[in-house]
Amino acid sequence: MGRHYGSDYDQSVTAAGMDTSRWSGRCSVLQKYKSAGAILDLGCSAGGFLAGLDRSSWKLYGVEMSERAARQARARCGAQIFVGDILDAPFEPASFEAITCFHVFEHVYKPKEVLARISEWLKPDGIFYVMMPNIDSAGYRIFKSYWYALELPRHLLHFSPASLRRLASSLNLEVVSLTTHREVFIESSIRYIWDDMLRKIGISRTPLSRTPVPGVPFRAARKMFRVTALPMLNGLASLAGDGESIHAIFRKPG
Repeated sequence: MGRHYGSDYDQSVTAAGMDTSRWSGRCSVLQKYKSAGAILDLGCSAGGFLAGLDRSSWKLYGVEMSERAARQARARCGAQIFVGDILDAPFEPASFEAITCFHVFEHVYKPKEVLARISEWLKPDGIFYVMMPNIDSAGYRIFKSYWYALELPRHLLHFSPASLRRLASSLNLEVVSLTTHREVFIESSIRYIWDDMLRKIGISRTPLSRTPVPGVPFRAARKMFRVTALPMLNGLASLAGDGESIHAIFRKPG
């Protein structure tokens, strides 16, 4: 798997973690359920989510596979970061009021063991806030193997709302909220289809992860598409099924 988590992947994930603005909505959701205490962010990257929290209210912890990203997170928000696999993290039982896991759960080899550890680390009445792709979604039904969010082979397992609910229930975690959100990935999924068509006639294109920043004309055309056609296409996708991203809050019974 090492070649599937190379420098390109590390760079893109770290860049996303540096953008605090993209995490503000998640901070707001967290505040509805917990407003202070110890919090652990699994796959914390460069600390974008943790940096958006009030450090006078929260004691910040993270788990991150990349030493480079962990260093950035520590420097950025002063969080205590464990570098390595989630199952190797040395946290004591009942340590956290909240644990978060944003688009990381689908990368783990042993999801039930990871969720059991999360339940163990939570204090009574603590919450687990998780986001992941939804395999039972319009995006998957439309694009099938070309759906961008499959992200094979980095995504090892995919969940539906029903399967995630069953997994949580098997570990005595209560569902507080479980919703899906629209994120079809139309542009990237079409790019996969187009690349495959070209590959079949012997034309190999630069992988999406290594594509250079496009020129101004292309960016202008893309902006026009996103403003005009994309909202309509996303709306039509709702006829094919639920949203492509699962957002869930689970609670450990008190």
